[in-house]
Amino acid sequence: MKERKINIRKAAVLGAGVMGSKIAALLAGVDIPTYLLDIVPKELDQKDIKKGLTRESPEFRNKLAKAGIDGTVGASPPALFSPADLKLVTVGNFEDNLGWLADADWVIEVVAEDLKIKTDLLKKVEAVIRPGTIISTNTSGLSIEKISEALSKETRTHFLGTHFFNPPRHMKLLEIIPGKTTDPKVVSFMADFCERRLGKSIVLAKDTPNFIANRIGVYSLFTAVRTMVEGGYTIEEVDAITGPPMGRPKSASFRTADMVGLDTLAKVAHNVYDSLRDASEKEFFSVPPFLNKMVEMGLLGDKAQKGFYKKVSDLSGTKIYALDYNTVDYVPQRKPDLPILEQLKAVADPAASLQKLAYSDDRAGQFAWKVLKKMLLYCAAKIPEIADNILAIDQAMRWGFNWELGPFETWDAIGVRKSVERMRQEGEKIPQNVEEMLAKGHERFYKQRDGKRAYYDFARAAYVDIEEKPEIILLPSLKERKKIVRSNPGACLVDMGDGVVCLEFRTPNNAIDDDVVRMINESLDEVEENFEGMVIGNQGVNFSPGADVKKIYGLMVNKDWTTLDRVAGELQQALMRVKYSRKPVVAAPFRMTLGGGCETCLSASAVRAYAETYMGLVEMGVGIIPAGGGTKEMLLRATEYFPPSTPSAIPGGGRPDLIPYVARAFETIATGKVSTSAQDARSIGFLRTSDWTTMNFDHLLYDAKQTVLCLVKQGYRPPRPRDDIRVIGRSGRAFLELMVYLMRDAGYITDTDAHIARRLAYVISGGDVDMNTLVTEQYILDLEREVLCSLAGEEKTQARMRSMAETGKMLHN
Repeated sequence: MKERKINIRKAAVLGAGVMGSKIAALLAGVDIPTYLLDIVPKELDQKDIKKGLTRESPEFRNKLAKAGIDGTVGASPPALFSPADLKLVTVGNFEDNLGWLADADWVIEVVAEDLKIKTDLLKKVEAVIRPGTIISTNTSGLSIEKISEALSKETRTHFLGTHFFNPPRHMKLLEIIPGKTTDPKVVSFMADFCERRLGKSIVLAKDTPNFIANRIGVYSLFTAVRTMVEGGYTIEEVDAITGPPMGRPKSASFRTADMVGLDTLAKVAHNVYDSLRDASEKEFFSVPPFLNKMVEMGLLGDKAQKGFYKKVSDLSGTKIYALDYNTVDYVPQRKPDLPILEQLKAVADPAASLQKLAYSDDRAGQFAWKVLKKMLLYCAAKIPEIADNILAIDQAMRWGFNWELGPFETWDAIGVRKSVERMRQEGEKIPQNVEEMLAKGHERFYKQRDGKRAYYDFARAAYVDIEEKPEIILLPSLKERKKIVRSNPGACLVDMGDGVVCLEFRTPNNAIDDDVVRMINESLDEVEENFEGMVIGNQGVNFSPGADVKKIYGLMVNKDWTTLDRVAGELQQALMRVKYSRKPVVAAPFRMTLGGGCETCLSASAVRAYAETYMGLVEMGVGIIPAGGGTKEMLLRATEYFPPSTPSAIPGGGRPDLIPYVARAFETIATGKVSTSAQDARSIGFLRTSDWTTMNFDHLLYDAKQTVLCLVKQGYRPPRPRDDIRVIGRSGRAFLELMVYLMRDAGYITDTDAHIARRLAYVISGGDVDMNTLVTEQYILDLEREVLCSLAGEEKTQARMRSMAETGKMLHN
């Protein structure tokens, strides 16, 4: 009999709590029809009775699953890529609808962290699924073997752990935990499927208590808690130290705990405690008394609106209070007095910042050292128990907890030998694997060799190259291999191979300045002469927030309108060259893609966007309008598919009414609308239906390169310049100005917003011309610059621009 090919066309999620419903939303977001099932409620409530429901009513029996998926609408951060994804989720219950699982290729169990509940449900699941159906559990730390022990030998070959992190759409890490008898082909398939289709970064974990990330994460947090109590530090001091200064998220230790939920944190710790045999390690995972008391009092974190922090609102505004763990009561939040932290704000490199902090003698440095020391020693001691190598641990902590540096990368940053010598002096026991590494003369856990990154493998006592997947293109690695074609301080052109180059912005925050514009032009010269096509992309924090606001503000202050007009004109012409390049140019945006960054994408031949792309023309917020071609491109997108005439009794036909479509583009710009995803950007109009989306950020540049090659293979030809743009003119502008009036009258916008919106209306309607006048692209570009320079001289615009330039915040004056 021919072996059934593994594929996932339909999925089922069992359990519609926070994680289950969000996993269902993620699956629907990648076009996988999904069943979402939960228990039948025990009793009818008053709302059910008022609706006339009975215990047999499907609406009653399915209401927990329905409530779960409905809860994903409006979730923060967003759980859905688009509300339309809900159409792919079918709700049901365990009593009536388990038979549906016969249609599912992947069943994910996400019920309560209770071994009996899980095993009892899975026995029922096994009775209805088809042979070969993949079953996984989303347990955050229970034993995979114990969960599956009641299943048949055949079913266990298709059973494994898939531990998603919350929120599953946004968190990169997925820990996959095979059982002892899980078919390696199933493990390989799931790792590949979840990486490509769901956009996850995979770490294969061992079936040990809480796997990798939660095991290290809880150990690190409890180390911070014990060090805090012993040293008399406050909650606020600990969070100030264990956030960005240590290369970790701003949520640091206790804000992260509030987000996770203190009851969840306690359960994770109890699970480790109950599973460990070593008495000293077991004791370390005992929940601190004050944390147990917080759980008893219902101080569970964000879900209860109070945990280590709580917000209190009164007539004077909202104030944040922090917990005093000595009294388990709240006190007004106090600003920590830790001078070294202010100094570290000027240190851009996280490794350099961490080293300076760890060896500082002040109060913050002493705390950081004690916490780091314990965490590093623990991680080394847990190899090979929880992971085979240091790479898995580092990846788990970077991807699961958003640390900038994993534990062993952290150890490299502070100096392995230097730190170990200090640890010895302080009486710490150094794990044998680290002692042996240093004895062999190896001073680092990671090193570069032959343009590749390698890690030290304790088992082999040697460095091992980190596998480079073809789908992952690393620009730093290409540059090390001398693949730079052209370069200046703001951008560089890198050869990606196969005749495709990548234009990488590298200014602070990837802002678009004169160097970037210059490199756009030079890159196009190079591509049209020597390459097949170009990708515009980078691997920074964001694609680009737009133009260099500080420079623009400086021109405003100096009243240098000539230079401002020239700078805007040069950006316009550079992006026009992108649009009409003879070779395809594919933009690869991700995360914040605003202002000029969005305009760059609007001008590209095609866009390959990361799923988490937040696009918008937000210039109104700094007192101006999009003037790099963004207003012009949104006008074109609003009207380009309309014929010059429509069937009519009038000879030659009637003119199509463009006003509703131009009004939609106008509203998008005037309200500074920003997409919540690439899918949302498509519905707004920033992306075309023909543009592509990539789920995995690590694959984005590779996919964009393949998009270029695809366009080349198809015989790419650039569009023709437009000299026939039909505009709505003065009559249409009157309608747009009515929209502005109504928004102002309703209090949605300020007088300043209304003034800028009217200037935008002037441009997007085509200026002072009649309706249905035909104009050129350059005509609209000239209008953009005219209004830009006019607004730049106004006091309210300059105040908005100054706020952004000096504080990074928008002023809503």
